[in-house]
Amino acid sequence: MEKRTIVAVVVFAIVAVFFFFSIFLIHPFGKPGQVNMDDHIIANTQNETGTNNGVTSTVFDYRGFDTLGEATILFTAVAGVLMIFRRVK
Repeated sequence: MEKRTIVAVVVFAIVAVFFFFSIFLIHPFGKPGQVNMDDHIIANTQNETGTNNGVTSTVFDYRGFDTLGEATILFTAVAGVLMIFRRVK
């Protein structure tokens, strides 16, 4: 096997294991008794973030890591496509 193929299989295996375990760790959707995140953000935005605008604090403070994760996924996808279509000399 080529070194490139081995690296691709290892990366795929790591991602597959991550997805497999994330299925079991995800919170159930709409389970009664959980704290509603909307109510928490509305009640605590000014104290936790120091801003008066709830939408801005949600996007930049509460969801900042989510946005960073989305950018990382997009970058990884583009890098993967470039690796696939790159010509080997």
